[in-house]
Amino acid sequence: MAHGYESGRLDLPFVGIATFGKRPYQPDWDALDTDVAVIGAPFDAGTQWRSGARFGPRAVREASTLFSFGHAGAYDHEDDATYLPGSVRITDMGDADIVHTDTTGSHANIETAVRAALKAGALPVVIGGDHSINIPCVNAFDDQGDFHILQIDAHLDFVDERHGVRFGHGNPMRRAAEKPYVTGLTQVGIRNVSSTAKEGYDDARAMRSDILSVRQARKLGADGVAARIPKGARVYITVDIDGFCPSIAPGTGTPSHGGFLYYEVLEILQQVARDHDVIGLDLVEVAPDYDPTGSTAILAAQLLLNTLGFIFHARGFR
Repeated sequence: MAHGYESGRLDLPFVGIATFGKRPYQPDWDALDTDVAVIGAPFDAGTQWRSGARFGPRAVREASTLFSFGHAGAYDHEDDATYLPGSVRITDMGDADIVHTDTTGSHANIETAVRAALKAGALPVVIGGDHSINIPCVNAFDDQGDFHILQIDAHLDFVDERHGVRFGHGNPMRRAAEKPYVTGLTQVGIRNVSSTAKEGYDDARAMRSDILSVRQARKLGADGVAARIPKGARVYITVDIDGFCPSIAPGTGTPSHGGFLYYEVLEILQQVARDHDVIGLDLVEVAPDYDPTGSTAILAAQLLLNTLGFIFHARGFR
């Protein structure tokens, strides 16, 4: 049989330790030998309203065990493709060390973890935490060459400074746009009342940002949205779970109605993975205590695993 169940223990989802996808855990970051390195960044001191995203990495890992059946990948009958076969090595690095109330120290530790993944030649996948954790993630790519950022989010996150705060969850895209190696941003899902004032939108467009609302993205379709990213660009993807409608993702600190449904985002990411070299990925703002059903964390885990499947299928892993 080709499904792989005979290659080891059955290891049902509710059995064992809840690493991401029930993949191996490697606490020695100097010994990483993997294609994907999953990093938890349980930091939420950058939030402006409801905290709780510090528990996001734990919840998403727990939810990811739902998709750990078998040992030979997952077959998608619509695509007639098997995604994430056993040849794709995924390793859970555990969490970056977080120092409570210390944004600078915590961000530095997250950056160290991402640099360790990059040094090992792995694709870093960072689970937040609030969206400020994107700042150290992008910092870690300072020696990796130029790239474009695709952001899925309800909010622009382009505040420069507010009451001295420059590294909160309203600032990451502004900090990213300032990097000489970030060639531009495609910001998708931005809608309704935002934490960024009009001057922030003006600054974003002046700093090579293409901004699309949910309604604009729906008119374009997944292929049309993906086509807005410059051809040949290497892409870093950052997903804020509040980019989705709170009807399917209520477990977040800043929900915003009118967001995306699952396949709308999935199809964009699938097309981006086909057309571009994806060099990094983070998913942020899952705050599980606001969703007693656990569906927000399941959505996050499912999106991450499917996106990884698309990325490595495009790289030739069958």
